[in-house]
Amino acid sequence: MIKKLLKSSMAVIIAFSLVILPNSFANAQEATNYSDVIQQAQVKANMLTAYYGETSVQYALIDNGEIVISGHSGVYSKDSSTALTDETMYGIGSVSKIFTSVAVMQLAEQGKIDLDTPVFKYIPEFKMKDARYKKITVRMLLNHSSGIMGTSLSNAMLFEDNDTMNMDNLLDVLATQRLKADPGEFSVYCNDGFGLAQLLIEKVSGLEFSDYIKKYISEPLSMSNTKTPLDDFDTDQLAKTYSSDNIAFPVENVNMIGAGGIYSTAEDLCQFAGLFMKNTDSQLLSNNSALAMSNAEYLNGFWYPQAASTLSYGLGWDSVTTYPFTKYGIQALVKGGDTLLYHCSLITLPKEGMAMAVISSGGASIYNEVFAQEVILDVLLAKGSIKELKAEETNVAPVKASLPSEFKAYAGYYAYSGGIIKIDINDNGILKLYNSQTNTIAQQFIYSGDDKFYSKDGSYFVTFNKESNGNIYLYVASNSLLPYLGQYVSAEYQAQKVAANSLSKKVKAAWEKRDNKMYFALNEKYSSMGYSLNYLILKLSMWKGLEGYAWNAEIIDENTAKPTIQIPGVYGRDLFDYNFYTVKKAEYMEAGGSVYISEDAIKALSNKAAFNVKIGTDGYAKWYKVKASSKNKKIKVTIPKNASFTVYDEYANCVDNSWTTGQTTVSLPKDGYIVFAGNAGVKFTVKYVD
Repeated sequence: MIKKLLKSSMAVIIAFSLVILPNSFANAQEATNYSDVIQQAQVKANMLTAYYGETSVQYALIDNGEIVISGHSGVYSKDSSTALTDETMYGIGSVSKIFTSVAVMQLAEQGKIDLDTPVFKYIPEFKMKDARYKKITVRMLLNHSSGIMGTSLSNAMLFEDNDTMNMDNLLDVLATQRLKADPGEFSVYCNDGFGLAQLLIEKVSGLEFSDYIKKYISEPLSMSNTKTPLDDFDTDQLAKTYSSDNIAFPVENVNMIGAGGIYSTAEDLCQFAGLFMKNTDSQLLSNNSALAMSNAEYLNGFWYPQAASTLSYGLGWDSVTTYPFTKYGIQALVKGGDTLLYHCSLITLPKEGMAMAVISSGGASIYNEVFAQEVILDVLLAKGSIKELKAEETNVAPVKASLPSEFKAYAGYYAYSGGIIKIDINDNGILKLYNSQTNTIAQQFIYSGDDKFYSKDGSYFVTFNKESNGNIYLYVASNSLLPYLGQYVSAEYQAQKVAANSLSKKVKAAWEKRDNKMYFALNEKYSSMGYSLNYLILKLSMWKGLEGYAWNAEIIDENTAKPTIQIPGVYGRDLFDYNFYTVKKAEYMEAGGSVYISEDAIKALSNKAAFNVKIGTDGYAKWYKVKASSKNKKIKVTIPKNASFTVYDEYANCVDNSWTTGQTTVSLPKDGYIVFAGNAGVKFTVKYVD
């Protein structure tokens, strides 16, 4: 669920006299005669950097082959006077999937790939534990219906390090996994599907993925500012990124490139979008292939009830029937992309010959998408392509109605990729949604008839639906107003009803020992972004009131838990089986290709005045607890090449990561943690200092 970052009551003062339009704006004004649109685009861009947490934003709009709007807001860097330009590059995240899809379609046009042929026919090395993997076709990789668990994230996101180990190991990781659904049963977002598509392109074409993109897409389209982490280019061209406390980060390398690792500019993405415009048949992509990518692939499997929404998968595209454009009878193809630091949205209107790209450092792709949709609608109105701007969805406070008795059966526990929630429905028609871990009310809804429970302000409703697979789903539809940007409308299944899972005393006892314990990642490289951004420490909590679950997974035996949810869209993505094992009395956990160690097995950091820490032959990181006697003491660490260390507070929040800050001396927090990571055999020297 999207956290609301702004309050609707927020007051904003805009000094319009201070808005400076780039030269490209002046040219666009002369060419298209919609200067008000150009100025309002700049105003909205300024809102993104002033109020939505974006350090910088870059945007461009193409109309019938011409870039008619192009601009930016914010700063290239908080530490220098370097100006933002149209050539400043950003990570485009999952918008990279459209490049991957185009590459597959190109190879299909050449007869080298058939979309409905099983993937293993092209990649014989591709195997999984689950025999159903042989039914996964190329099409299923691109429309997210393969049934693959989700994202093998281990060592995929590194700081200033383009190591390909994540992709090099992908087939080995998948070989240990099952499927979460029959191939083709439904579409649920899956990065590993596009990782496989990247390997497929390399296998069939004989080229490295980056070389293929350069040779057959970016260079022919004169996209000189579109690169991958493996390309040779000046990384100072990338917009700077920052931590929440304004520490500048090194370059972000997303090394699962086909799923989310390309860098580009808004203007380059607009040129790329030209491949999907009507009657622009080119040697790069035929109209038939472009049209095939825009088909409603999500309807091949079961889906949630249709409503105004921004999610409806095509081949690569997040949405091929996108609100609010559907209100005007216009097809809009939309793809969003979010890495940990960059955010991108690309909206393409094939029949109108128009597209807009918005990319940012910080913020969120949803903010960028709403910004783009509002500017596009303004342009369509200015051109006369639409006669008026239709009213936004309105919210009306609900009027309580009598609750049909059968609705009380929907009360219970619901699981999704982010955990488990509890729903209570009383006789008065009040639905309460609880955080099931703390048993506190998170949200409350009122039954108002028509099978719907509305929020107090009427901005969204929840209801329930039993699907053909026998599962009951929580369906949520919302109209969210993003102040000073526009409206974001969504509707989708967000959770699946689960029943208590009875455990034997032996199994229950084994899992109760793990309840609320932390597990620390061992096989993450020293350059991993996870050390700074706090995703390498997990806690598998048991759910109060619901027997037999840890996090979102059903406990199978003493050492195994498996998620059983099957939710189309995004709320059933990135699921992992949790497998525990013991080595020399230390408990380890494996999940999605990552290996973790229990906090019980972590030793205290030495109190000796000076000591060494050596990485073993397995290359696993070394974690230590900070003793009370070491609290507030300073240590100086001599860091070998190809290594880093990170200090955390008692809540597992990063205090300092040497790879990003360069600091070698740091104070130790009370009850905190410290981890040393590096290549096998490297040795750190640690000294306590005054």
